[in-house]
Amino acid sequence: MNLPNKLTVFRIILVPIMVIIPYLNIQGEVLEIPISWLIIDAIFIIASITDKLDGSIARSRNMVTNFGKFLDPIADKILVLAAMVMLVEMNKLPAWIPIIVLFREFVVSGYRLIAVEQGGKVIAASIWGKIKTATQMVAIILAFIDKFGFGKFVFRVGSEAEQMVSSAGIYMNSFQFVLNIAVTVLMCVSVIAAIFSGWDYIKGGKDLLKDM
Repeated sequence: MNLPNKLTVFRIILVPIMVIIPYLNIQGEVLEIPISWLIIDAIFIIASITDKLDGSIARSRNMVTNFGKFLDPIADKILVLAAMVMLVEMNKLPAWIPIIVLFREFVVSGYRLIAVEQGGKVIAASIWGKIKTATQMVAIILAFIDKFGFGKFVFRVGSEAEQMVSSAGIYMNSFQFVLNIAVTVLMCVSVIAAIFSGWDYIKGGKDLLKDM
């Protein structure tokens, strides 16, 4: 197994480790952020870095393999969806976001399988796919250190909102307020980009379904 494939496998191994962290009851906070959240975030960042590294190394050193082509996109989907499900469980993310992402991935994967069966036609990825990936990764990284749930800066309801605008700890609250805005906006952009990139796949592969 070459280095890029080892990095891909390592990325998959990091996912269950990331999922286990909340159940270890790690105590303590850093800048009012639970240490367990920071550990999860660090694992996700490391896994995201391996995603960039394995592709770059494979292309630069001519180490592209069928195993890597198969496993790399699966590892990416497992990582992102696992992180999103964790954020839903932490009440940081509404369930409709990972549902849309999962639906999009099923559609794209289905079209790719049909393309392979019909002679390996390549459906070109659009700019929306790159926007989706970039905003999605950054949004997830920031969401793990966001004390508040998705869109709280808009609704400002309940005790969390009172904490957000309270006079005590004004620096941290101001930081968290801006952070919550950033997470919400980036998540929304990533969902919009996911929808448009999925639609581009459908348009690009419409000939694949001409026998319907």
